[in-house]
Amino acid sequence: MAALGMAALRRGSGAGPRLLAVAVSCQSCRPKASQCPGDGGHGQPRDHHPAAPGRARRGAEPGPAAGSQPLPAEGADTKTYLWARYHEMKKLVYDLLPPGVCNLLNPAAIYANNEISLGDVEIYGFDYDYTLAQYSNLLHSMIFNTARDILIEQFKYPEGLGKYDYIPGFAIRGLHYDVQKSLLMKIDAFHYVQLGTAYRGLKPVPDEEVIELYGGTQHIPLYQMSDFYGKGPSLKQFMDIFSLPEMTLLSSVIDYFITHGIEFDQVHLYKDISDAIRDVHVKGVMYKWIEKDLEQYILHGDEIYAVLNRLVNHKKKLFLITNSPFSFVDKGMKHMVGKNWRDLFDMVIVQADKPNFFTDRRK
Repeated sequence: MAALGMAALRRGSGAGPRLLAVAVSCQSCRPKASQCPGDGGHGQPRDHHPAAPGRARRGAEPGPAAGSQPLPAEGADTKTYLWARYHEMKKLVYDLLPPGVCNLLNPAAIYANNEISLGDVEIYGFDYDYTLAQYSNLLHSMIFNTARDILIEQFKYPEGLGKYDYIPGFAIRGLHYDVQKSLLMKIDAFHYVQLGTAYRGLKPVPDEEVIELYGGTQHIPLYQMSDFYGKGPSLKQFMDIFSLPEMTLLSSVIDYFITHGIEFDQVHLYKDISDAIRDVHVKGVMYKWIEKDLEQYILHGDEIYAVLNRLVNHKKKLFLITNSPFSFVDKGMKHMVGKNWRDLFDMVIVQADKPNFFTDRRK
């Protein structure tokens, strides 16, 4: 379920406008002018809302019409160029498909890149956090605030950091962070920095400076890139949803230091913030919040039981594997599914220590 969900094409998750593929692929279902793709970005000290890395503002500046010059004009900014390319590519998609085809599509459905027969799948595995258990945005705020306070109280960071709050929308999953250059940015599948997405702290970095920092190119050599789990030598990739408060806190601390002219060591700063975020999880602080108020933190949905029960009724094998402790998972699953939730699973693995669970040969 989670893997299929990742294949769905969504709006607002790239460096500027993205193609909506078949979902808006004919003249009869073109979005109105006020429905431009993209999403608002925030990330700030209070009352300050800069555009987010990897995001396009929703409908603020609708951009040029289809058929605009595909190459950036002299002096044109990146945003104008991206909108021009977006409209150009969308028109090409419209022209390739027969009229009315989008009326046959369900915009709420999941579209995978490759066909797969679920009838041939005998075993289904589920994670717990953000797969079975969907959390409210309040959890991200609590993680941010607690890690921020750990920096101030335990690591003796300036008390002025207390004015920074977490606001959803500043970062998205998949961004890279260059530890040595203090840059948060989007890098594509070909290892090119997407210009217009690089941020140092809460402020965007000019494209010219980004190119200069990487030796006159946008390309990042493979040896510098992180692997899927973010263990590269100098660039770290933030892949999961729990990374959102970490990216925002990292940018907020850098913003404070730059604003106040405080010199800092980039590597130690990154390590301190990673340790503070990890403490929120490892020391069980997050689990205690959720267990005390399941209604506030967990989004209850009947569809979870419906999906699991349907798979069981079709004689499928189910397992649950999570890094969370059993007591935490048990309370959450009882809240969402019912006290007999374990009857739905053939195997339950807790405190799995993923991703090491899959690679550690000692187990």
